Amino acid sequence: MTAPALSKTAEWRHRLLRRHIVGAVAAVLLRVAAVAGIAALVLLLVVVARDGLDRLSWDFITSYPSRFASQAGIRSALLGSLWVLGLTAAFAVPVGIGAAIYLEEFAPPNWLTRIIETNINNLAGVPSIVYGLLGLALFVRAMELGRSVLAGALTLSLVVLPIVIVSAREGLRTVPPSIREASLALGATRWQTVWHQVLPAALAPMMTGVILALSRAIGETAPLITIGALLFVPFDPHGPLDSFTVLPIQIFNWVSRPQPAFHQAAAAGIIVLLAVLLGMNAIAIAIRYWSERRRQW
Repeated sequence: MTAPALSKTAEWRHRLLRRHIVGAVAAVLLRVAAVAGIAALVLLLVVVARDGLDRLSWDFITSYPSRFASQAGIRSALLGSLWVLGLTAAFAVPVGIGAAIYLEEFAPPNWLTRIIETNINNLAGVPSIVYGLLGLALFVRAMELGRSVLAGALTLSLVVLPIVIVSAREGLRTVPPSIREASLALGATRWQTVWHQVLPAALAPMMTGVILALSRAIGETAPLITIGALLFVPFDPHGPLDSFTVLPIQIFNWVSRPQPAFHQAAAAGIIVLLAVLLGMNAIAIAIRYWSERRRQW
């Protein structure tokens, strides 16, 4: 073997060794990052469980907030969160999926469509407090909805709508073009193809985006405080136009107090909030599993 060939072989082996070293270091760093994230989450859950499990009871869930920590409950905040979350899902999910279907399946690829897509992607990163100011000006004052459940739900719908649209479009892109082409070749219209072929196939990844969007909505505090959600609500919201509070605001109110008993109540409230979040995720996962089983049939 000539000298130039030996030089090239040595250089190739050096590059290969360097790639293996970089890959091994990157794998170690990724494992450390994953373990650190999981450890932080486990530590948080352990601390919350330690402080809140003794305070958690049926009376805590069914009682109203009180100035006395031993009597304070989370009923009004829990019902307010369920009201706001239900209305947010009713507004944001159909509108977001409909917008995604139009942009992905029907909109022509022109400059206007590109501008809309760019703005939607940018809106997904806007701080939620900005949506709170918009909700205050539009829903609370201009539309005169007041500090109501409906105003809060509409504001949170604006917060999560870009996330729903982006995730729904990604779900639609997972459907192979051959399915659309086969349906159109058999004589189906564009809408029939979307409704009967594309949407059932894209439902599972869409539900993942809906889970992420509603998970963000249930934990939002800043936009609801901006529109005037109350810190102390000793009554149940009975309709969309009633005053309300939500679990994160109630938890924040208890955490800000100096008495340790209120901190225990806040930890119990966090457990209730996590239970609601896990229940909501379980419903979405069940819908996703059902859609996948239906595709297999």
